[in-house]
Parts: sequence; structure tokens; C-alpha cells
Amino acid sequence: MLNRLLSIIYILMSKETVTAKELAERFEVSVRTIYRDVENLSMAGIPVYAKKGKNGGISLMSQFVLNKMLVTKEEQNQILTALTSLQETELTLKLADFFHTDALNWVAIDFSDWSGKRQEMFETIKEAILSHRVLCFDYYGQNGAMKQRLVEPVQLLFKEYTWYLRAYCQERKAMRLFKLLRMKRVEMTEEFFSPQKHREEVYRKKLCEKIDDAVCQADQNDDMLKANNLTKCTFLIDQSEAYCVYDRFEEDEITVLENGDFLIHAAYPVDDWVYGLIFSFGASIKVLEPDYVKEEVIRRLKKMQSKYF
Repeated sequence: MLNRLLSIIYILMSKETVTAKELAERFEVSVRTIYRDVENLSMAGIPVYAKKGKNGGISLMSQFVLNKMLVTKEEQNQILTALTSLQETELTLKLADFFHTDALNWVAIDFSDWSGKRQEMFETIKEAILSHRVLCFDYYGQNGAMKQRLVEPVQLLFKEYTWYLRAYCQERKAMRLFKLLRMKRVEMTEEFFSPQKHREEVYRKKLCEKIDDAVCQADQNDDMLKANNLTKCTFLIDQSEAYCVYDRFEEDEITVLENGDFLIHAAYPVDDWVYGLIFSFGASIKVLEPDYVKEEVIRRLKKMQSKYF
């Protein structure tokens, strides 16, 4: 979508007027989608308008100029590197040519899994976020129950090895995080929503995430941990798991003992992800605290054992 919007601007800069039908045929989309693009461009501050009638069409106001001098060299590089990380290849090359500079391929991000099956889901979510359309999907909760959700998508978030969708849940009437692995049959509806009402909430969440990162140290104030729904956890991990320890924990969370074993102090929201982390170390890990996490690990181990005896 972003690539199409920029391409429309380029076309309108080189032509006085172009019909929605011509643009629809060029980009292989519907005329309705083109008019929606025109609306999105107008909302973004681009002076584009559509005129009906015999000599009508889509045009830019005559005084509009895309002035690259308004963007510093540093800002140009920031734009290019950001687009490169999002794999907007064609758009990046167009802007690189416009800025008379090279695109900086400093990172590559592939949103799909190794099988490529989740690529379509990411594309649908991305389109819904950019076009402000409501998403519908089936979601598996922590108890395993599946329920259909209607949400207003705001942002994709990657945190602790996992992709999440930050969205306003129409049922709960609140902003929620949805784990992408639990989202099934994701579809974009025809319903639109206003993104302005979510901006303040997203900004507040970003501040909380910065706090989350800060309180991952064991010596943080208990009140701050409680405010961010985090629990202090202490693990003892065998030295044979050194490569996994440094993969999963930060240096300031790790203490190397005299015998080579690892003492881990970290803070997490205790949920299934934490227990998955614990069990990923098999018999090489021991939970030292808190007690209720130890008890839950024992309960799950007994449940697993019962399946074999």
C-alpha cells in the first residue's frame, strides 16, 4: 500500500490529471481502492483531490512540490534505512534515486516463518493497520478456548522472541496484545476506524515498555515491578547450558558461580511463556523463587508424568 501511494504521487506530479480507472488498471486494484488511497493521501496532508464529470479525474494542487531539500541528509538516510528494514524494496529504490544516494542495507527482516505460511497474515495485518480497517480472527486464549475477535489494529510488536499485535479489542473495550501464533483465519473487514483515538494509548504503552525493559534487573523497586505486573524470578541453571543462557538472558541478569553454574535474576509477567522458558532447559534448571512458580512447575511435571504411568 505504501509503495502504491508514493507511486500515485509520482504519477500525479508528472500528469495534470489521471482517472481513477487508469490508476486502478495500472496497480491492479479496484476503483474503490484508488478513491480510498486518495482519501488516505488527503488525510496525510497531500493536496490531492478528485473531480467528477466529463473532464474529471484525480489531480494534485498546482502549488504542490515534493521538496527533498526539506529533508536533511541524515533524515534521508534514516528514511531509507527504515524502509530497507521493512523490505519496501521498490519504494526504497525510488527514494534513493530521488535523494541521489544509495539505500543502506544494514538489516533484513523477514516477517514470515521458514515455511512461508505466515507471510499472508503479516501482509493482511500490515494492510489493515495502514488503511485503518478492522481485523477479524479466531484467537486461542491461555485456557485453550477459541473465540472470534474483532479488533482495531494499531501496531505490530516484537518482544521476547515473539510477535504480537497491539490492537483495540471491540469486545473488551480496551487495548490488548494478541500473540500472532494464536491468531487463526485473519481477515480484513470493510469496517473502518479512526486511528486518532488510539494514539495517546499507544504512546502510553511505549512508555510502559521502556519501564518494562528497565525493571528486568533484580534490584528494581518492588512497587515498580508490581505496577508493571512483573515478578522477580530466580533460576539455577547448569553450566552445560551456557550457550542457551547467553541466548535467553541479559548479562546483568546472569551471575556465574564458582562451580561454573549460572544464577539468574530476572523479572517477567508470569504466564505460559515463562513456564515454556523454564521447561526449555529440561533437567538443567531449578526454580529457586518465587514459591508459587516452583509449585506450578511441580504440578505440570506431575501432570506430564501421569501420561506415562
